Amino acid sequence: MLAIALPACATAQTGAQTGAQTRAQTGAQKDAPFTVAIDAAHGGEETGTTLSPGLLEKDLVLTLSVRLRSALNARGIAVVTTREGDVDPSAATRAGEANHARAAACLVLHATASGSGVHLYTSSLDQGAGAPFATASLQLSSELSTALGAAAIPFTLGRVRMEPLDALECPAVAVEVAPLRRPAGEPGPDAAIEDAGYQSRVVDALAAALVAWRSDGVRR
Repeated sequence: MLAIALPACATAQTGAQTGAQTRAQTGAQKDAPFTVAIDAAHGGEETGTTLSPGLLEKDLVLTLSVRLRSALNARGIAVVTTREGDVDPSAATRAGEANHARAAACLVLHATASGSGVHLYTSSLDQGAGAPFATASLQLSSELSTALGAAAIPFTLGRVRMEPLDALECPAVAVEVAPLRRPAGEPGPDAAIEDAGYQSRVVDALAAALVAWRSDGVRR
């Protein structure tokens, strides 16, 4: 479950970057290959929320990370993941790996038993490492919401302070997956969060958005 209003990441810069620093970062990213960073939240003793009997958030988001990586690789997109097993890297380590890769997009994966569909969050900080990418992060969130809508998956949009989202030096969105619950009278079946078919729909929508992001020319 995505934690709201956490303290700013310890690795975030204490002041806004200068225009020259921002231009240097952006120029470096333009020369880098298109890479997506995926951060599966929690891990190890940090289990996250219990989604259903026998299913922990840390395990579901790792599964989604692996499936999304495979989907993106199949579409010719390089992927960096912050964890491959049941470990809990520090927020600084997670952000550092994504930033070192000079990713063109970063997704922080969470899950919750509350709500319906997918909740998309961008950082609400106006200073720090991710501040120069605030506009691009909102554009990435819009790209993701368009793809989710096309897949008939409901979504919500919001802004939040959380680690490591605040310290990511790229367009970044926290993606929190919830069960699919249709409002009364709305056509279509519900889906439990552990439903493999529903997970595939979410992964395919995220992958489609990132393919569009690679093509649309506004990511950096």
